[in-house]
Amino acid sequence: MKDEYWMKRALRLAKKGWGRTSPNPMVGAILVKNGIEVGQGYHMKAGEAHAEIVALQKAKGEARGSALYLNLEPCVHYGKTPPCAPQIIQSKVKRVVIGMEDPNPLVKGRGIEMLRQAGLDVQLGILEKECQGLNEAFSKYILKKTPFVILKVAATLDGKMATRDGRSKWMSGEASRHLVHRWRDRVDGILVGINTILKDDPMLTARVKNGRDPYRIILDSRLRIPFEAKVIRSSPSKTIIATTEMAPQNKIKKLEQMGTQVLILHSKRGKIDLRSCLSKLGEKGMISLMVEGGSQVNGSFLDEGLIDKLLLFLSPKIMGDPQALGIFGGRGVSRLQEAVTLKEIKTRRIGEDILLEGYFE
Repeated sequence: MKDEYWMKRALRLAKKGWGRTSPNPMVGAILVKNGIEVGQGYHMKAGEAHAEIVALQKAKGEARGSALYLNLEPCVHYGKTPPCAPQIIQSKVKRVVIGMEDPNPLVKGRGIEMLRQAGLDVQLGILEKECQGLNEAFSKYILKKTPFVILKVAATLDGKMATRDGRSKWMSGEASRHLVHRWRDRVDGILVGINTILKDDPMLTARVKNGRDPYRIILDSRLRIPFEAKVIRSSPSKTIIATTEMAPQNKIKKLEQMGTQVLILHSKRGKIDLRSCLSKLGEKGMISLMVEGGSQVNGSFLDEGLIDKLLLFLSPKIMGDPQALGIFGGRGVSRLQEAVTLKEIKTRRIGEDILLEGYFE
């Protein structure tokens, strides 16, 4: 039970780096000696000291004979910083409790083996599921080099996300909208289709205290975006427009002169090749992406099997209009046996709404 207590503390520390560490994982570290914390740290930003090194520096000589709690296996390879496992050994820490093995092939199991070879008592798997959940985006990215895709949707109880003419403003309640802004602060990018820009002209920012705005990715196969769109005017350097060979060259040049990034991708059935788009975003170091698109964008991601996690806000409203826009506007399936199944489903109340969270198989 003591190990679980300290691991929970390490996880809380790790979460302080949420949205700031990409493409690195979130890691928290606590040094405990005779039941008392003697040092702590977390990874604040890619390129800065890792959590265990920060904790060791704070503990100084007290690290000798202590227990180190880490939610992720310490690294053994050189990146932007030196490897951590040798420094843990040099500090004379006696015991290391690790939440999960690092999925990175450069590390996987090697950090644990190095510590054990040096005579340290190493325990693995304390609160493993919680540790894996915290770094689920990193785990996918490090193995596939593409972002972890989260689909965020607000809909009525009868599954409608907009009226028949496309209006969807304030589908969910105020508490839900505030939570979405907190999520925006944590992800690397938000993705929408050009129709969302043309209809609503959103800023797609994270309006929370001390928040940071993610990249805004716009799917626009023919480059219809207006130069005066808020996503361009407010912060052009953090706006990425994904388009195709159908885009006019003069408009590409003008947007780039304004500071906006333009990705020219292959088209697929007249639309942007989403797999190619995700690969390009992965090359930019994005490990998490929240899709906030309309019915057609959602359907395209579903048809391609590219959604990892669903966040569905159900509003206590019913439209009853068969022509109102449903959540998914893609090809879909014709047989119930082919329907996509969600797993690890959780529900909770957010103000007046119900939030359903689940993972795609």
